Amino acid sequence: MSDNSRKIRLVMELRRAGINDTDVLSAIERVPREIFVPETFRDRAYEDTALPIACGQTISQPYVVAFMTAALQLRKRMLVLEIGTGCGYQTAVLSPLVRRVYTIERQRELLVEATRRFKELGLTNVVTRFGDGFKGWPEVAPVDRILVTAAAKEIPQVLVDQLSEGGMMIIPVGGPGNQEILRVTRREGRVETEPLMPVRFVPMLGGTEG
Repeated sequence: MSDNSRKIRLVMELRRAGINDTDVLSAIERVPREIFVPETFRDRAYEDTALPIACGQTISQPYVVAFMTAALQLRKRMLVLEIGTGCGYQTAVLSPLVRRVYTIERQRELLVEATRRFKELGLTNVVTRFGDGFKGWPEVAPVDRILVTAAAKEIPQVLVDQLSEGGMMIIPVGGPGNQEILRVTRREGRVETEPLMPVRFVPMLGGTEG
């Protein structure tokens, strides 16, 4: 089966699993997931499963990527901050849906490779930074949306502070075996949280490596 056939089958699986945002499905269909996974896993690129990548990290399950992207309720003019670039797959899915994606990665090796892939794909609206995701990106704040791709023990206030009024963050929160995706909305000085789905993510770490 060709990559294109596998990709179409994956999109149909996601639709059956309840992902009905056509813009998100279209973005998933356009992004070549095979270039984001290690050579040894290329034949599994379009399975709906998480796969290992470099630095002990993973590329998220396509369903989780689609679910979190749809949960952000994106619009074309939005500025999005992504915490945890990883291999860059989630970033590439966000790119066609918004005006700009600012993405931070703490592992230099991962960021170098992800940046190379963004250039290869011609993603001109992605801006990368090597840094500590817990600090966010104050220079570009406030942003409309924040997406965190690792599990924090609690909601980082620094990131909440970088949301615009009415802004929204999707973040996995909790310890091993007890994590859930939360939607965090900043509204009139208050923070509203809504649990969305239990998940299993690698832990969010501070500092940088490399």
